[in-house]
Amino acid sequence: MAAANLRTYSTVTEAALHMLASQIRIARKKRQWSEANLAERLGVCRSTVRKIEGGSPTVSVGAVLEAATLVGVPLFVPDSPRLAVHLKQAQDMLTLLPKRSGRPAPEISHDY
Repeated sequence: MAAANLRTYSTVTEAALHMLASQIRIARKKRQWSEANLAERLGVCRSTVRKIEGGSPTVSVGAVLEAATLVGVPLFVPDSPRLAVHLKQAQDMLTLLPKRSGRPAPEISHDY
């Protein structure tokens, strides 16, 4: 017997999942692809396509984004050159931020 998924998601996350899921389903239907056809192109089973189109948070983000790409749902920016620029900007920002986050370094007392 499978354990129930006890993880909860915010309403914003759930809304975003359902919005993307709806866009994927609409685009697939406009292309006149069956669930089985999209599953074959994705390299997954048909039940995974149903989960993607149902907005399930348990499907891998890679599978969801690949499904969106295959059916033509735009992600982030409409073209690869602009995506590359945004990716470079994000990488540059990450190099400026600390490598680790968490507890701040303890203050060093100079009182002897």
